[in-house]
Amino acid sequence: MNNHVSSKPSTMKLKHTINPILLYFIHFLISLYTILTYIPFYFFSESRQEKSNQIKAKPVNSKPDSAYRSVNSLDGLASVLYPGCDTLDKVFTYAKNKFKNKRLLGTREVLNEEDEVQPNGKIFKKVILGQYNWLSYEDVFVRALNFGNGLQMLGQKPKTNIAIFCETRAEWMIAAQACFMYNFQLVTLYATLGGPAIVHGLNETEVTNIITSKELLQTKLKDIVSLVPRLRHIITVDGKPPTWSEFPKGVIVHTMAAVETLGAKASMENQPHSKPLPSDIAVIMYTSGSTGLPKGVMISHSNIIAGITGMAERIPELGEEDVYIGYLPLAHVLELSAELVCLSHGCRIGYSSPQTLADQSSKIKKGSKGDTSMLKPTLMAAVPEIMDRIYKNVMNKVNEMSSFQRNLFILAYNYKMEQISKGRNTPLCNSFVFRKVRSLLGGNIRLLLCGGAPLSATTQRFMNICFCCPVGQGYGLTESAGAGTITEVWDYNTGRVGAPLVCCEIKLKNWEEGGYFNTDKPHPRGEILIGGQNVTMGYYKNEAKTKADFFEDENGQRWLCTGDIGEFDPDGCLKIIDRKKDLVKLQAGEYVSLGKVEAALKNLPLVDNICAYANSYHSYVIGFVVPNQKELTELARKKGLKGTWEELCNSCEMENEVLKVLSEAAISASLEKFEIPVKIRLSPEPWTPETGLVTDAFKLKRKELKTHYQADIERMYGRK
Repeated sequence: MNNHVSSKPSTMKLKHTINPILLYFIHFLISLYTILTYIPFYFFSESRQEKSNQIKAKPVNSKPDSAYRSVNSLDGLASVLYPGCDTLDKVFTYAKNKFKNKRLLGTREVLNEEDEVQPNGKIFKKVILGQYNWLSYEDVFVRALNFGNGLQMLGQKPKTNIAIFCETRAEWMIAAQACFMYNFQLVTLYATLGGPAIVHGLNETEVTNIITSKELLQTKLKDIVSLVPRLRHIITVDGKPPTWSEFPKGVIVHTMAAVETLGAKASMENQPHSKPLPSDIAVIMYTSGSTGLPKGVMISHSNIIAGITGMAERIPELGEEDVYIGYLPLAHVLELSAELVCLSHGCRIGYSSPQTLADQSSKIKKGSKGDTSMLKPTLMAAVPEIMDRIYKNVMNKVNEMSSFQRNLFILAYNYKMEQISKGRNTPLCNSFVFRKVRSLLGGNIRLLLCGGAPLSATTQRFMNICFCCPVGQGYGLTESAGAGTITEVWDYNTGRVGAPLVCCEIKLKNWEEGGYFNTDKPHPRGEILIGGQNVTMGYYKNEAKTKADFFEDENGQRWLCTGDIGEFDPDGCLKIIDRKKDLVKLQAGEYVSLGKVEAALKNLPLVDNICAYANSYHSYVIGFVVPNQKELTELARKKGLKGTWEELCNSCEMENEVLKVLSEAAISASLEKFEIPVKIRLSPEPWTPETGLVTDAFKLKRKELKTHYQADIERMYGRK
């Protein structure tokens, strides 16, 4: 393996229990097979290893603080996908003219809904879904045009704000395209935000119109409408809900279909509409944020187009044969960018949700098909939390196999890991051993895009092996329109996020307090700064924060100070090694990276989630752990401890047993003694975006977690 690989295969291999003599014979057969398959591979295929060793980005000058650029953009950064298409309405018009009658947006028909009573008495709603029904590029274009015109009839003016608070679905994208066409500034809010955060976003942006769904209107908006005094029109994307007398006077509820009909009639009279400029705001995206109230990031048309131009360049042979499954929140920059990349290249987008994604998903009735089985996507985006969950579920199934099946899987897994490290493929293993695992995501995935948070080397390698495809790990922020870096598809190294995209450049700025310098040897390190046309306009109505995080250089180029600490490998690829906010100085002066501690422990079967905590008034690290119910129950049985789930999590004996497992894993991961948690609190409740303890990308919200566990922090540190 080359020297860029951060995790050696030997450290990620699975352990088997095979008789040594039989193992020797198996290794002989494997070696023979490897030699026979290597000969044609050597002559007919360019080694991925050779490509992986190529330089991917270079500094533009010899100074330590020089920006790095992709080798494909050394002479100038890319900013447009297609000549003359400098606003999002022009990009969609270009795509509509090119792919006119091709299928674009797909939604599954709901055939039946049933209430299923669980053994514990809880009732789960299960659905039976039919085929995907498709809208063509032309259909979507006409619907967006009519909807935008209808909004204009309701009084929506160009360059004014309109909010969308809705689940990921075809209507979300149609509404967004309407806003881009008519130069309405689209305010996006996560469907999982709490009431105060929603009220803050709606009032700060002074919206009079909001697009939502029946369910969100009934469960979230109904109770807060009276707190948003400027609101005049609510548009539901999926039919009209019951009317409520408690709605404030002056607020009218419309269906999306009715607004489209209104717009279609008005368009007969050729109502003119205002076209956007590249510098106009396309989206005000409220980040769920890991600290405080959400901030609105102002993203222009040119910002988004530059970002998707950079992303598209990293996906080879992107085109009409590709099918993308959309299920992450469209209010998240990763999902919105991914869908706009697909829309502009003739791909189909089939909609889904985390509850209906796979055959085993929580809302799919047993025996019926999940969305991946029906759609068979070729492209999919995921946050690390989802990939970690897939990894743990598959490994639990492997542990339940018979001894023969388990050892066969482990041998194939370890063999493929070795071959991947040498840049080779394993067609027999792919067909006979990993086919069933691959079918969990439909069986046709050719590229998994991962962003939102760091992905562990173990999970990345697992996805490479079992799903037989590259994982394009990316790095970007809402403030950089989602664009920064993405790994090349032929680069199977772990622990890195790739070279800068062709739309931007990246430099490292010294951070003295943390001890990171761009003159460090063997690799330069420092705070990551992103520059390029994808860098956004700043925070809505928050000039102080904008000035703190953004600046323009002497050439007029905009830069973003990310707060993340990075390191450049010799081939120009970036590693995220720390975060300013995650670095805590202990009482004795040692610096602890909380993210590093969590990364070392989060992949344990016993751990569903973990948050490390420390402060400068104490000399040790503590932690909050969401344990895996099955693993913790089994550990309790082995130790002779009994009780309900809550009683086990609140048991001091159980805390100590889990702490022993964590300490062993921390030592194996080479954590320093002062980095290993000394005390922990087991949480019986999972952390979901609905609890407010993690973001929609499942990043920890440290401030909220600290508040939530304040009594436990005082207990673990001893009250002062």
